[in-house]
Amino acid sequence: MSSRLNRLLEKLEASSLDGLLVSKAANVSYLSCYNIPDSYLLVSPKKAYLITDFRYVQEAERNIRGVSVFKYNNLFGDIARLVKKLKVRRLGFESNDLKVAEYGKIRQYAGPKIKLVDTFNLIESLRQIKEPQEVKYIKEAIGITASALKFLKGYLKPGLSELEIAGELERFIRFRGAARSAFNIIVASGPHSSFPHAPLSNRRLKPADAVLIDIGVEVKGYKSDLTRVFFSDRIQPIQRKLYQIIIGAQEKAIEAVKAGSEISKLDYASRSYIRSSGYGRYFGHSLGHGVGLEVHEEPSISAKNKSLVQEGMVFTIEPGIYLPGRFGLRVEDMVLVTKKGVEVLSGAIDKSI
Repeated sequence: MSSRLNRLLEKLEASSLDGLLVSKAANVSYLSCYNIPDSYLLVSPKKAYLITDFRYVQEAERNIRGVSVFKYNNLFGDIARLVKKLKVRRLGFESNDLKVAEYGKIRQYAGPKIKLVDTFNLIESLRQIKEPQEVKYIKEAIGITASALKFLKGYLKPGLSELEIAGELERFIRFRGAARSAFNIIVASGPHSSFPHAPLSNRRLKPADAVLIDIGVEVKGYKSDLTRVFFSDRIQPIQRKLYQIIIGAQEKAIEAVKAGSEISKLDYASRSYIRSSGYGRYFGHSLGHGVGLEVHEEPSISAKNKSLVQEGMVFTIEPGIYLPGRFGLRVEDMVLVTKKGVEVLSGAIDKSI
C-alpha cells in the first residue's frame, strides 16, 4: 500500500474502525494517486479496492498501483459483499459526502452485523499537508495562470464583454497545457465587481471600469486559484486608494504566516488592517482557503479556525473590499508554508496598476 493509505490506516485504528468507504472524488483520487471519476474506494488493513464500472476498469488497472480494481454490477450490493469478505465489522463512511439514499442502500445490503460509523475530514486532514510532487503540480498550474493574467493585461480594452474575455482565457489556458479551468472563471466589470463571485454577463467594459478576474487551472488534478484587478482605461482616485489598502492587508497576512501560529491570526492581521482604514464592513468573506485537488479545501483561513498553521500547507490569501453598486477589488495569491516561513507561490505575478 502507498504511504497515503498507510497514514489513513493509522487514523482508522485510532478511531477503532476496521475499514473506510471513501466516496468523495478528491479523496479517492488522493488515496489512489490517480483521478478516476464515479468510483469508490474501500480501505481496510487487509486490502484496498477501487470500485468502479466498465468505463474505467482498463484505465484504472493500467495506472493505479497498490489497490485492487473491482468492477461492480450492483454497486451497493457489491460494496457490502466486499466489506463482508474483508471481515469488516465497523465501517466508516464520509458523512460530509455520502448521500442519505446511498447510506440506506449500504445499510440494507450490509445487514445488522456491520456497524456504519460516520467520519469527518479523516482524509482531508492528510491532504492539507502537501507532498513535494503535489507542490510541483500546483506550481505548474500557477505558471499557466500567471501567463494568462499577463496576456490579459495587454488584451483588455473598453468594448469587450465579460463573456468574450472569459472565452479567450479558456482558450488561452488550454493551449498552454491546462486540462481545464479549475472553476467557472470570474470576469466581473464595473458594478458587477462588487459581487465577490459575480456570474458572467454580456456587459461590455467601459472606461474607468474595475475588472476583477478570478481564475484557476487544473494540472494533473491539482488546482490554482488567483485573483487580479485590471482597469479598462483610467483609474479613479478612490479605486487606487482602496487597492493600496487591500495590498497592505494582504502583506500583513503574509507576514503573519509561520508554522505553529494560529490560523485565525492571519485573518485578524488582514481584517484589522482593512477595518482600521475605515472599510471593515465591506470585507465580508474569509481571508482564504486551502487549494489542491479541490479549489476549496482544508484549511479554511478564517477567524473561526483556531487550528495551527503547518509546514506543507498551501492556501490562498485574498482580502477584498466591495462597494455595493460601484465596484469591488480583491487580490488573491497562493502561499506555501515552509520551515523558514512562507513562500508566495504566485509572487512573480504583477500586482501593479
